[in-house]
Amino acid sequence: MAGSSQVYAFFGNDEAQVKEAALRLSQKIAPKDDEFGLEIIPGGADNAEHATRIIANTIEAIQTLPFFGGDKVVWLQSANFFSDSQTGKAESTLASIEALGNLLESGLPADVKLIISASELDKRRAFFKKLNKIAEVKFFDKVDIKKDNWEQEMMPFVEKEAQAIGLTFDSGALDRFVLLAGVETRIVRSELEKLAIYVGERAATEADVSAVVSASHVGIIFEIGDAIARKDLPKALDLIEQQLRNGENAVGILLAAIVPKIRHLLHARDLVEKHGIRVGRSYPAFAKSIDALPASETAHLPRKKDGGVSAYALFLAAQVSNRFNSDELRNALEACLEANERLVTTQLEPHLVLNQLVTKILIQPS
Repeated sequence: MAGSSQVYAFFGNDEAQVKEAALRLSQKIAPKDDEFGLEIIPGGADNAEHATRIIANTIEAIQTLPFFGGDKVVWLQSANFFSDSQTGKAESTLASIEALGNLLESGLPADVKLIISASELDKRRAFFKKLNKIAEVKFFDKVDIKKDNWEQEMMPFVEKEAQAIGLTFDSGALDRFVLLAGVETRIVRSELEKLAIYVGERAATEADVSAVVSASHVGIIFEIGDAIARKDLPKALDLIEQQLRNGENAVGILLAAIVPKIRHLLHARDLVEKHGIRVGRSYPAFAKSIDALPASETAHLPRKKDGGVSAYALFLAAQVSNRFNSDELRNALEACLEANERLVTTQLEPHLVLNQLVTKILIQPS
């Protein structure tokens, strides 16, 4: 939002983009050829006492003009005490943040600018409300993979980064890249660079993406769903166990990997059985067939930001949906609901609940 030209704030859990945006701005507005023109205050606090010292150092830096005069930029970098954490909600931290807020509200010296970058922020605090009025505030948050159509939210960023290095994608390859590379900015950029070197001047295909792109945390979530769709029980159980060992929350695995895949399989099965959508290898033809259906028949399907049907996940599901019938998939969704209840309301081991669920879905009684 537009605000004071003296105070700039960058927040969000996409730490790479937060730091990059703040760094670009510091390079733009800091005095050139003046080593005293940019003062960086590291904002990583170990505890409340440390946070109080950091804020005091920031206030001192704002109030201390360069010895030789001229403009000055103060950067409170990677602060971790603006959130609702133990350190962030300590009385001494809150009092110090209030003092900083009062200083900013009263106005900075004419030749001083302040940059704040932080991974998380409690927007309920008075500090944020003050900051939002007097500063230019930007947020860089990771796409939430638990939301439907998170892939569509991620695609513009991937397309922009790919374009910057001259990388193009064949139909379907971009979608698969996003599913495997996930939402971590650093990982996405690294995987794009690897892929660009691999394909050279030609467009990347789905086969190229599968051969080169390493499965990220999100990619493994995708692979869990893919293993379930292909009825590969050993692989599904192994991937789930791997994620649990890595500290992933069982409910997160259920809601991000299993439920969406079952839902997509059910939608795909319905498209094939009820509407006669042909399952070929052509994604554009598949998407075109869905677009040709009456709006009343596609209202329940996942959507992209532009309102169109998010067809790629359905296309992937349709390739293997003949392994299930509609009743099996409806029963699987009910089993997911029961598993979610057990994970939330009982003390059962999470791996046991998920293992039983996946086994129940993939091994149907005779």
